[in-house]
Amino acid sequence: MEDVQDFAARAVAALGADDLAWVAAPEAVDELLRLAADAAHGVQRPAAPIATFLAGIALARAGGGPAELAQAVERIRGAVPA
Repeated sequence: MEDVQDFAARAVAALGADDLAWVAAPEAVDELLRLAADAAHGVQRPAAPIATFLAGIALARAGGGPAELAQAVERIRGAVPA
């Protein structure tokens, strides 16, 4: 299986978004994967890409970095049934 972190780094490079290199860091990748898992298991599998997409939109709107990503993830995670 391809390493997800390597994929994230290649995807950032493909977008020409060097300022987003932090997204490929282990902490950010793990945070997004946990969000996807929570959405997939707490709602249903198709919720995983929607949750991560919305986290990306929230991050872009906030013009932020790791702290803003963490905040967006927590807010979205709050929408997942317990």
